[in-house]
Amino acid sequence: MLRTLSHPARLVPVAFLVVVTIGAVLLMLPVSRADDSGPVVLPAAFTSVGALTGGMVLVDTATFWTPFGQAVILALIQIGGFGIMTLATTLVLLVNHRLGLRTTLVAQAETAVNLGEVRHILRRIVAVTVLIEAATALVLTLRYWIGHDYSFGTSAWHGVFHSVSAFNNAGFMLESGNLVGFVDDAWVIVPMCFAAIAGGIGFPVLVELIRRAGRPSQWTVHTRLTVYGSAVLLFIGTAAFLAFEWGNDDTIGPLGPGGKLLAAFTGSVMPRTAGFNSIDYSGVASETLAVTDVLMFIGAGSAGTAGGIKVSTFFLLAFVIWAEVRAEQDVNVAHRRISSATQRQALTVALLSVGVIASGTIAMLTLTDDPFDGVLFESISAFSTVGLSTGITPGLPDSAQVVVMALMFIGRVGPITAASALALRSRHRLYKLPEERPIVG
Repeated sequence: MLRTLSHPARLVPVAFLVVVTIGAVLLMLPVSRADDSGPVVLPAAFTSVGALTGGMVLVDTATFWTPFGQAVILALIQIGGFGIMTLATTLVLLVNHRLGLRTTLVAQAETAVNLGEVRHILRRIVAVTVLIEAATALVLTLRYWIGHDYSFGTSAWHGVFHSVSAFNNAGFMLESGNLVGFVDDAWVIVPMCFAAIAGGIGFPVLVELIRRAGRPSQWTVHTRLTVYGSAVLLFIGTAAFLAFEWGNDDTIGPLGPGGKLLAAFTGSVMPRTAGFNSIDYSGVASETLAVTDVLMFIGAGSAGTAGGIKVSTFFLLAFVIWAEVRAEQDVNVAHRRISSATQRQALTVALLSVGVIASGTIAMLTLTDDPFDGVLFESISAFSTVGLSTGITPGLPDSAQVVVMALMFIGRVGPITAASALALRSRHRLYKLPEERPIVG
């Protein structure tokens, strides 16, 4: 039994399931709830899954849970974010150990992870996490205290909670309106956006950026894909948000130019995949929903706190398409050739993700009368562990909410599990079958 669970592809989901169960039990305790009336099992289970995976929110965190319940949620958020980073980085080490010296050296160069530095890596993860969360919490605390007349204790608690939630891309807030009340407050929005970007970009990229600061020519392919890809998506997302929402009175229409730009930047950052919202997504244009769907599906960086198929996966597939269009035999990125095994893994993760989202969307459509675009939005948000919602999730029937929970769980542990399983099961056949080319397209 223990030997079976020692395989990373089985250990990750089992570990998360155990923590989810413990979190749900703690949230079901009377001391965790502000009101003892009403159902508790589903809200507790849903919140535990959402907090650990950084996904959807079912009930108002500020009013439904007591400070003890909020502390449990905060612990789940931190465990989920730190655990994903640690497990993802450890899985890289496990994969390297199994693939031989040559492949190990290649993987080390691509991930900025040294096989002999496990302890140092874990220490760096802790140091980076504490540093970014502490800096964000300090700024938020001062802003709540000085700029919004909160008491110092309330300001400190909100600052710590929101900084941890932002860095771990969780989307949980102690404000009933999420960030809507701070839509044009740069002292709240900007720190949370940058904390979300730092947590979502991925620990291997953060380490390399620190090691090779000012030397982008020495970045690995993974870092180039993640950094430049994230910059492109941030620009496109912000521009699209401004274009489609500029005159929308239900979202950013009443704001000044500076407020509109800040809201658009937030609308580009948070879908990948922090999940905070500074505008009401039930009032956005259909075009904005479609752009947000794409951003949520892509997500952020690998081995970080975000979900989605990951930026590197998306842009790697873009390079595969580009090479095929140009009739090139090899896929080259930044003067490096991408192996066919890596291409197959990226394609597998992307198509499996599409399949899971499609299955979840169809299942939810059969269980509810909500429109397709809203259900698709919720499905992608759940699978990509974003947490954004058009507002239909709390009103879904229990069976549909269970589907959302399953999507969050699969979306968080699935891509890592699938990628590690594919890598660890890599093998070479001693023979090749005759080649045939079926008609494509």
